[in-house]
Amino acid sequence: MIDPYSEEVLWIVIIGFIMAFVLAFGLGANDVANSFGTSVGSKVLTVKQACCLATVCEIAGSILLGYKVSDTMRKGILQVNVYDDAEYELLLGMFAALIGSSVMLLGATFLKLPVSATHSIVGATIGFSLVCRGDKGINWKVLGMIVGSWFVSPLLSGVISVSLYLVIRRLILNASDPIARGLLSLPIFYGITIFINVFTIVHEGSSLLYFNRIPLWGVLVLSFGIGALTMVAVWFFLVPFMRKKIEGKFGQPVSFSIAR
Repeated sequence: MIDPYSEEVLWIVIIGFIMAFVLAFGLGANDVANSFGTSVGSKVLTVKQACCLATVCEIAGSILLGYKVSDTMRKGILQVNVYDDAEYELLLGMFAALIGSSVMLLGATFLKLPVSATHSIVGATIGFSLVCRGDKGINWKVLGMIVGSWFVSPLLSGVISVSLYLVIRRLILNASDPIARGLLSLPIFYGITIFINVFTIVHEGSSLLYFNRIPLWGVLVLSFGIGALTMVAVWFFLVPFMRKKIEGKFGQPVSFSIAR
């Protein structure tokens, strides 16, 4: 067992912290642009608003959900038992993976290429493990699930996006008064989104935040409750605000008619 406070490894810890900050910088620059590019492009948000919102969401996501990905990267991809009595070698390998993924992500961002930070860090981790232990150091089952998710995720995203667009086109865009229909639908969309987010965060959540102690029925009650409160808040605060803003822009009142 290595001593994390020894001079032999202390420099790795310090520089590793700096490189983690560099990687987070590249992650924010690249992944945030991927996430908010459509919102900024459609002028729903300004660049300044997107940066502020992304800062809050990135920090919240890393605290509330980051532990799951960290666990997979820490002990899911690699067979860490093959590094028993060779912890220093594992430390150097992880350090090299951190540097490699940082350089790759920053380079891709500089070249204006939308890439995935997951691809870079997983590839870097596999690379050093193949050099150090060959195929014996990799958990191929977990790796297969990760790689499979890279193909399944865009397909599922496409199916959900198409389905959602068809619903919106049928019920809102093709309605006789799409603006009124859109305002009426805001609480529903916000409520469902918040419900999904809360359920994802709390269900089998971080043990550090004691979310893992909440039973399933408690998770459902909490998720439904927060989702319902969000719907009420959107209806009484956001909808009137958007209604006044639209009326001021177009110069005509918005009537909440549900006629087809």
